[in-house]
Amino acid sequence: MTAGLPSFRIEGRCFADGCQAVAGVDEVGRGAWAGPVSVGIAVVGQRAGRKIPKGVRDSKQLSLQERERIFDPLSRSLSDWAVGHASNEECDELGMTLAQRLAAKRALDQLSVRPDVVLLDGRFDFLVDKAAGVSDFPPVRLIVKGDATACSIAAASILAKVTRDRIMGLESDHFPWYGFDSNRGYPAPVHKMALQALGCTPIHRRSWGFVGGLYYKPAGWKELLARRGLLREPEDSLGDDVSHDLVGAPGDPHAGYAEQELRPRIGAPLARVGRDAGPEEAGR
Repeated sequence: MTAGLPSFRIEGRCFADGCQAVAGVDEVGRGAWAGPVSVGIAVVGQRAGRKIPKGVRDSKQLSLQERERIFDPLSRSLSDWAVGHASNEECDELGMTLAQRLAAKRALDQLSVRPDVVLLDGRFDFLVDKAAGVSDFPPVRLIVKGDATACSIAAASILAKVTRDRIMGLESDHFPWYGFDSNRGYPAPVHKMALQALGCTPIHRRSWGFVGGLYYKPAGWKELLARRGLLREPEDSLGDDVSHDLVGAPGDPHAGYAEQELRPRIGAPLARVGRDAGPEEAGR
C-alpha cells in the first residue's frame, strides 16, 4: 500500500466476516452557513480493488479539477452509489445530527444494492437513533479518519463533495454576490461581506450562530430559535474562528468547521445537476 492512500484493508476484513457488499459513508456541508448537508454512500463488492480508479482519496486532498475528473470513472466502478441531501430548512428545524441522518436515509433509499455493513467516517454515529434504540441502516462500524484509510469512505467523500459543489455552483447564479461557486456556502471573506451588506438568502441556515451578528436578520429568526430552544443574546460570530458558528440541538456533539477555499469568482453558467452531469454541464 502506498503511504498516505486509503486501501481496501478494512473492507477486506468485512468480506472475511462474510459480507458481500460494504458501504462507505461520508458527509459534506456540515459546517457550511448555506446550502444542504449531503451524505454520500459508496457500495463496493469483493472485487472492487480491481475496478476503483487510481487516485481515490479523501476529497479534501484533491483539487476541484481532480475531483471532477475522477467522479465519472469512480461512480461507474462501484457496485452502487448515491448522495442524499437535507435542505438548509431541515438543518434549521431538525438540528445537524437529525439532518445528517435524514440525508443518509435518502441516499440509502436510492440504492439498488443493500449493504451488509456501513463504514462511517469519524467517532460519532449519526445514523443510529440511540434514544429510541432503532436504526434504518445496516450495522455501522465507525472508522476514525476513515476517508484517509478506507477506500469506500474516500469514494463516498468524493461523490458527496462533487455533487454538493455542483448544487452550490448553480445557486451562485441566483445569488452571485455570495461567491457560492467558490466557497460552497462555507465561511469566506466575500461570503461574510455579502451577508453583512445584504443579509441571508433563502438557502442560508437561519439558526446558525453567524446570524446573530448580522445587521439584517431574516424574518422569523427569533421564532425559529425559540422553537428549537436556542434563543439567546445575539453575538458577532463572523470572525475567522468558526468553531462556534454551528449551532446544533442541545447535546449535539458536532462542532462547526470551515473548508479553506480560494478567493471566489462571481457568477457561473447555469447547468444541470444530477448523477450524470459532467464537469462541463456543471459549469466548472
